[in-house]
Amino acid sequence: MSNNSKVQKSNHNLEGHNMIRTIKQCGSRGLFLEPYVSSFQLFCNYTSVKTNVNVQDLPKLPVPKLEDTLTKYLRTVRPFLNAEEFATTANLVKEFGAKGGVGVKLQDLLEKRAQKQLNWLEEWWLKTAYLEYRDPVVVFSSPGLVFPFRKFNNQEEQLRYASKTLLAALEYKALIDGDKIPVEMMGKNPLDMAQYKKIFGTCRIPGEKQDKLSFNDSKYVTVCHKNHIFHVDLWGNDNKRLSEDQIVEVLKKVIELSTSSCVDAIGVLTSDNRNNWAKAYEILSKDKVNKVSLLDVEKSLMVLCLDAPCGLWGDADKGARQTLAAGQTIHGGGSASNACNRWFDKTVQFIVGADGVTGLTYEHSPAEGQPIAVLTDFIINYVDKNRSTDGISSASPKEPIKLTFNVNPEVSNMIKTAKNNIDRLVADLELNCFTFDKYGKNFIKSQKLSPDSFLQMAMQYAFYRVHQTPGAHYESAATRMYAGGRTETIRSCSLESVEFAKTMLDARNSPKLKLESMHKAIKAHKDYTVQALQGLGVDRHLLGLKLTAVENGIEVPKLYFDEGYRRSAHMRISTSQVACKCDGFMCYGPLVSDGYATCYNPRDNDVNFATSAFKSNPVTSIKTYRKALEQSLQDMHDLLVQNTKSKL
Repeated sequence: MSNNSKVQKSNHNLEGHNMIRTIKQCGSRGLFLEPYVSSFQLFCNYTSVKTNVNVQDLPKLPVPKLEDTLTKYLRTVRPFLNAEEFATTANLVKEFGAKGGVGVKLQDLLEKRAQKQLNWLEEWWLKTAYLEYRDPVVVFSSPGLVFPFRKFNNQEEQLRYASKTLLAALEYKALIDGDKIPVEMMGKNPLDMAQYKKIFGTCRIPGEKQDKLSFNDSKYVTVCHKNHIFHVDLWGNDNKRLSEDQIVEVLKKVIELSTSSCVDAIGVLTSDNRNNWAKAYEILSKDKVNKVSLLDVEKSLMVLCLDAPCGLWGDADKGARQTLAAGQTIHGGGSASNACNRWFDKTVQFIVGADGVTGLTYEHSPAEGQPIAVLTDFIINYVDKNRSTDGISSASPKEPIKLTFNVNPEVSNMIKTAKNNIDRLVADLELNCFTFDKYGKNFIKSQKLSPDSFLQMAMQYAFYRVHQTPGAHYESAATRMYAGGRTETIRSCSLESVEFAKTMLDARNSPKLKLESMHKAIKAHKDYTVQALQGLGVDRHLLGLKLTAVENGIEVPKLYFDEGYRRSAHMRISTSQVACKCDGFMCYGPLVSDGYATCYNPRDNDVNFATSAFKSNPVTSIKTYRKALEQSLQDMHDLLVQNTKSKL
């Protein structure tokens, strides 16, 4: 990976009426490769730059050459097939790409589509990877992002932190609106900045078969407390923004209005299967009062969740606290905790817990993680430097408005169902978050290795150590050098990565052989990453060819039903690097029932990891995987140190 490069990063398969979770969820997770420009640095010395796609005049997303993709594809499926199976796959690929074959016909149609559209994939991707997907956004799509822990000694401190968070977000939004976010670069190539415009005021609206996105601009936020939902204006009647103290006072009124009464937990409906939520939404919308309340939430800038305590400081172990906080940001801990105190359809949903859990959950369909990662460091810097004492205040703040919902027996039963469903999901998701403090990216760089590729190979090694078989491995690379670019898949499992794991686990092999194998694996990963960044990976092109067949009434080719395709797309390791300067991290659920999720924040001298698996699957154990990952990281470190000493 070039030193000037930056990357953003279910049991369905690609066939049938649903897109695999791999396509949906992996596409939604932003991956960021080193080296990074400091997130806060983006706001220092910024210049006024238009972020409109037309102004940037970025190139179109290319359609890769069919022959190149098929050659690359065969190499990526090889680790998962025996000789006989590979021969079958190779014959299918040959037939698919032969002159006059269906692949050539689909390629021609796809190229014609690309000529007519600014980005041939963008519309398809939004629909198939997100809006048509029916599993809950919770766990299966929306990540949590844990901020550094806080110790709130009283409610005043909690609300003051919440107030600062809102003000920081408003300042960040003002920079976006003023086109003052500097255009990010990958080498000499500017990156598409359009996603920044989509994070505030955006809401996902449930539909029976397909959701939609609503983009809005307003001057108020939605605040949730004890499952009550409020409209809170951040500007007064005189059109002046509220000060920190004034927002604190408004939030105190929110708490007063929600402390003494019970309410139907409408918010939990947003955590359910999208079809279930769509049915409930349709019923609720028939009532005029409900329709107004739903629209109010949809049009708000963001959501603030003032959460009940969850026992953050009940355990002295940092990893245990990280794991608990991860659960709160991903799913809210269940219906008896804070899962009902949410509106998961909003793109930005801040969480400020009474005992110091802080962070956010974000709905992924409109944007990748880059704007959110930058927002995180901006907020932490804003809060820590107490930048909100700016003297701005309104002479006439508005009172908070409690949103009301008329719940009939049918919706009441749907709420009960949603609570049961989220509780089962929470119980099934096994999280294990920790800080690996033996070394960080500084050590890896000192060995002249890419930190991201190094960590990716550690995960490959760990998976093989546990399962003794190759693990299909997803990492997302941003294609933002193109207009409307989203992501491409980095297939981290390679012939080289498997050979590396085997070599490391064989005690008979010499350190020299192990070192050579490690370097080859890291290089193979870097090479694929560079191709993915240019939109020249395997997965998006094959998806485009398949969707071209579907749209043109052409029978889906046999290639897509082959074992090579199925196994290489069954991503048992789902990974993203989300780097922020602060001691935070992102977390999410696995892509497949027998897989692991691993999100990581490599810092100078340590690495924050958030790993997860499903308890219901007997094949996976997150405790075992974590132990294997830590051991693999140690083995790779010791091998490098031993090599350095041998040269002295």
